[in-house]
Amino acid sequence: MLNQGILLQSMPKAHVIGLGKSGVAAARLLKRDGWEVVLSDRNTSPNLRTQQQELLAEQITVELGYSLALTEPDLPQLIVVSPGVPWDIPVLVQARDLGIETIGEMELAWRYLKSIPWVAITGTNGKTTTTSLIASIFQTARLNAPACGNIGHAACEVALSQAGEEQTAIQNPKSIDASAASRRVIQNSLDWVIAEISSYQIESSSTLKPLIGVWTTFTPDHLSRHKTLENYYNIKASLLRQSEIQIFNGDDAYLRKIGLSDWPDAYWTSVQGKDFLIGEKGFYIQDGWVFQTCHDSSGQDAAIVEVSALRMVGEHNLQNLLMAVASARLAGIDQDSISRAIREFPGVPHRLEHICTWEGIDFINDSKATNYDAAEVGLASVPNPVILIAGGEAKAGDDTAWIAKIKTKAAAVLLIGDAAKAFAQRLQEVGYTNYEIVETMNKAVGKSVELAKQHQASVVLLSPACASFDQYPNFEVRGEHFRQLCLEWVANH
Repeated sequence: MLNQGILLQSMPKAHVIGLGKSGVAAARLLKRDGWEVVLSDRNTSPNLRTQQQELLAEQITVELGYSLALTEPDLPQLIVVSPGVPWDIPVLVQARDLGIETIGEMELAWRYLKSIPWVAITGTNGKTTTTSLIASIFQTARLNAPACGNIGHAACEVALSQAGEEQTAIQNPKSIDASAASRRVIQNSLDWVIAEISSYQIESSSTLKPLIGVWTTFTPDHLSRHKTLENYYNIKASLLRQSEIQIFNGDDAYLRKIGLSDWPDAYWTSVQGKDFLIGEKGFYIQDGWVFQTCHDSSGQDAAIVEVSALRMVGEHNLQNLLMAVASARLAGIDQDSISRAIREFPGVPHRLEHICTWEGIDFINDSKATNYDAAEVGLASVPNPVILIAGGEAKAGDDTAWIAKIKTKAAAVLLIGDAAKAFAQRLQEVGYTNYEIVETMNKAVGKSVELAKQHQASVVLLSPACASFDQYPNFEVRGEHFRQLCLEWVANH
């Protein structure tokens, strides 16, 4: 239950902004807890109207084509914001000035799940793979530890599930003692929450305090929203400062520079060996093994798992491996469970995901590479020569290293989406001319096979370096379209 002093009347009013997965889950959670809920979205579509009718049946009012205005006499006591809604839009600033509590969907979930330990993963790149691998290890250890947040389920969906189990135990006890039944269900339900948390979610979650906080990487991103790199860093850092145990990627140039001065008690990781660790506590790779620095009287660092157990390619995934192993060991998970989970882990959809092979050409879906740094990692992780499909809705950032990687790895580049012309100009500026503007994914896939044959390339790689919103609702839909087109090509040829 919320314990922030906002349940002031028998039917308090809450307004949830954003009719996405997170907003719907937040509205349902509040409704279950006795709130009068209005859910609004500035967009409208047949799909949204269908959702509107479904939620109306649950006594949740949905306003479409609507932007909240705090002019009505009957103001809400609580406003909950979906992750995609900027935290500093005028109506939210006004709400805070009026004393209306304004929080994010992640913060709402935390208030229901704060009795359960959390692992919170943030960073510019690597969050999803690290989160998925951590959840896989915890689940292999027979822990109920769902991945949620910026991946998989919305955090409020997890809170709804937990609340539902508790309510079921109370309403339908198998014994006369309903409270005892409730305690048994709670004990057998959630053990951990494994949450991938974006900067958008952090800035609207003021009381979130994970047991373990993980920071994967830090490079410029989302600057159109956060304005400066310093603001972006401080938002990320606030989550780690709230965490009881902190784990950092010690090979990240920016985090390494900050180092012990900002984070003297953290655990650091390095794929380059023990000599590269920052401080005395951490996890590193040496002689083909993941080691943990000595934490007992034996004086010996502990070898935990062989690096070869990991099936994913790329040095960046070794860093993800280290942070996942660190989280598991610091949570008390045994080495056998860690090793078994890593050997069985298939990777993450849309992140260097192998789709199929046709006549020696591997089709790789890296749709989640939505910025230059992630796309550079994608190129570095596959054998060359490669046929690259890139483009979409461009983000602010430094593309220098990505362009340089294209020159060394890509036999040809096919450009799609709104960024195609600008990317073509950038490639032209550096003397790379083997590109073609094809505009759509449909054209790109067919052309990529032709070019792969021509250049004897072994890989067709979708790694856009862009957001997807110019042509797709999100990067997942973009990746699924690529998958569908690749599989159709193979089936027809």
